[in-house]
Amino acid sequence: MKQGLKSIESLYGELMRQREMRKDLIADTRSLTANTEKGKTIITVNTGTDLLDYQVTEIAHRQIAERLNIPFKYYERMRTDFPILLDANGWLKLKSEKRMLRTLDGNLRAFLSNRYRRLDNLELVDHILPVIAQMKNCTIASCDITETHLYLKVINKSMKAEITKGDIVQAGFVVSNSEIGLGALKVEPLVYRLVCKNGMISRDYAHKKYHTGRNVEDTDNAYELYSDETLEADDKAYFMKVQDIVSAAVDETKFLLTVDKMRQAKTISTGNNPVETVEVLGDKYILNKVERASVLRHFIIDNDFSQFGLVNAVTRASQDVDNYNRATELERIGGTILEDSIKSIKQNNLVLLPRDLNQDLGIA
Repeated sequence: MKQGLKSIESLYGELMRQREMRKDLIADTRSLTANTEKGKTIITVNTGTDLLDYQVTEIAHRQIAERLNIPFKYYERMRTDFPILLDANGWLKLKSEKRMLRTLDGNLRAFLSNRYRRLDNLELVDHILPVIAQMKNCTIASCDITETHLYLKVINKSMKAEITKGDIVQAGFVVSNSEIGLGALKVEPLVYRLVCKNGMISRDYAHKKYHTGRNVEDTDNAYELYSDETLEADDKAYFMKVQDIVSAAVDETKFLLTVDKMRQAKTISTGNNPVETVEVLGDKYILNKVERASVLRHFIIDNDFSQFGLVNAVTRASQDVDNYNRATELERIGGTILEDSIKSIKQNNLVLLPRDLNQDLGIA
C-alpha cells in the first residue's frame, strides 16, 4: 500500500490550513472575465464591490470546457495558440447561469453547479475519526490529501484469514472524498496482504454518497458562500449516516466472501506467457507503459502465474507510482481483476488469458 502523509496529524494540519485559505463563491457567469497568457488563465470575478483574481487549474479548465460544450482538444488549442479567442469568445456570458467557484491558495480549483453539495474533508474527518478510534484493533494504515481527493485507508488487525498457509490478509476499508466534483464520497472494502503490504480495494459492497443538494439562493452578484444553520443541520444528519456506514465497513461476512474469491483465483492459471498476459491486462484496464513494466516485473519476481498472482502484481505495482490518486486506482483495478476473473470462470470466458491459451482451453 502506497504511503502518503506520514501521520493523521499531518493530514489534519493540512486540512486546517486549507480551511483557512479556501474561499467558495456563487457567481453569475456574466460576472466572470478571463485573461490567458503563456497558457495560464486568470479568471476575474466581479462581486459588485471587488474584483477577485484566481489562476485556473487544469481540472477547472476541463470543467469549464465541459460545461460550455467545447471539445477539450479545441479548448486547449485556443488556450495555447490563440488565447484571445478563448478569453473573448463570450461563451461564459452567452450561457448565463449561476456556478459555484471553489478556490484555494489563489487558484480556481473547481467550476461546479450551484447545486453542488459541499461535503468537505475537514468535516468528514472530524466525524469519522472518533468512529475509527472506537473500532477495536483498527488503525489508519495510509492517508493523504491530494489536489483532487482525500484518502483514509484503515485496516482491522484482528479480522484476518489465510489465502494459503502463511499468506495472511486483513480486512479494512477506504474512505475517499473529492471537494471539487471528481466523484462521490465513498466507503469501500479493502483487503490488506501482510506478506507484501499490498492493499486491494473491492468494488463490491462499496457505499457512495453524492454531492447533490439544493439550488443556492439566486442573486445578480457574485458572493462568498458560507454554511448557514440549515445547511449545517443537513450536513450533520448526512455525516451521521456516513458514520454509520464507516462503523459497519469492516464486515466479516463480506470479507470472507472476498477471501474465498482470492482462494479461487489462486487456482486459476494465466498460462505460461506472462508478457502476453500483462499486455492483455494493460489493454483491458488502460495501463501505461511504465505501469505495465512494473506489473510484469512483480508478476515474474513473485513467480505466481495465477489470477491471484496477477492481482497482487497490480496492487504491488501501485506502490511504485508517484501519484497517490493513481496508486489508489491501481488498488481498485486489482479488485476489479479479481471480480472479473471469478465472473469469467462462471461465464466460461477467461478474458484475461492470452488468446492462444483460451483456444487451448476450448474457450471462444
